[in-house]
Amino acid sequence: MGQTYNFAWDQLGDIEEGRPNLGNRTSVAVYRLMQYTMRAVLEAEYGDARTRELLVMAGRLAGSEFCKNVLDVSLPLNKFIAQLHKALIDLEVGVMRVEKSDPENLDFVVTVSEDLDCSGLPLKGVTVCDYDEGFIEGIFSVYTGQSFDVKEVDCWTTGERTCRFTIKKKAS
Repeated sequence: MGQTYNFAWDQLGDIEEGRPNLGNRTSVAVYRLMQYTMRAVLEAEYGDARTRELLVMAGRLAGSEFCKNVLDVSLPLNKFIAQLHKALIDLEVGVMRVEKSDPENLDFVVTVSEDLDCSGLPLKGVTVCDYDEGFIEGIFSVYTGQSFDVKEVDCWTTGERTCRFTIKKKAS
């Protein structure tokens, strides 16, 4: 029987202590090496659809923990979005912009340019930012206390030069 692994923010460790010379930076190529080899193994074991589901689930957990540990959820929406935008740039994840905002109905469209996951990848004809879908979903769910459907509709790998995500509150 396998051990259940529960993630907690403190499992990221003390990077300053553990990497006194190298610090908290690494190359995008190394990050993508980890992500896309893991994806290849998951696809071989579980198929494309289940792999996408698992990546969304992992992203959702990461986004939830990121929101709880990095962002101030007490801010009004516009300041929260500005804080998220700055955090994603500071951490070199990507440049997020809001294209559409309907706060009353919790319906948004955001883009992420220079995305850590896919900017510069070859064309594939399909979106690949499943983890990002979950990450965004986790952030918005923690901030609002609501459930969301997040879908990537444009991606570098579909010929766009930015990733575009629709974010919609799930129907009750």
